Amino acid sequence: MANDVATQLGHSAPLVVGAALLIFAALHDIAARTIPNFVSLLLALLGLGLRGADGQLLMGLALGAIVFCVCMACWLRGWMGGGDVKLLAAAAIFVPPATVGSMIVATTLFGGVVGLIYLFARTIVRHAGVVPRATPRQPGHNSPLGFLRRVLRAEHWRLLRGSPLPYASAIAAGVLFVTLSG
Repeated sequence: MANDVATQLGHSAPLVVGAALLIFAALHDIAARTIPNFVSLLLALLGLGLRGADGQLLMGLALGAIVFCVCMACWLRGWMGGGDVKLLAAAAIFVPPATVGSMIVATTLFGGVVGLIYLFARTIVRHAGVVPRATPRQPGHNSPLGFLRRVLRAEHWRLLRGSPLPYASAIAAGVLFVTLSG
């Protein structure tokens, strides 16, 4: 009984850490339009451990390399950001090899949803005519609410200028969907 619990924890702990890393990457990408390199590195290392444990290390590495090369070609054409390339390649190592195709399809579909949300938001922002003002520093500007205000002002600015989408949110959603669904 205790051995079963330890085995279950051993399998679920990397998944929980991986989910936390993906959520962090998505939130960071929304706030700053960057994905810290350590997130992709840690996700890839978790994936290496998981693939080593299930005996599919070479297949996981091969699929990660293929996804990286295809995404790198997209980056060279300006279709993807560099952080997205690294995160998606790390995710291809993190998920079981049999689900990499499903992960890419799910990520693409969630990317479409993110795109539609941003198209809708851009239309609303452009027609509303409201321009958020920079507020003077006030007590609590470093609070979570102050941070949220700054993110929303930056997002408003990005929407008006047609800035790139925070695609890490689609990658995180796609990976989490495939991981949680089976």
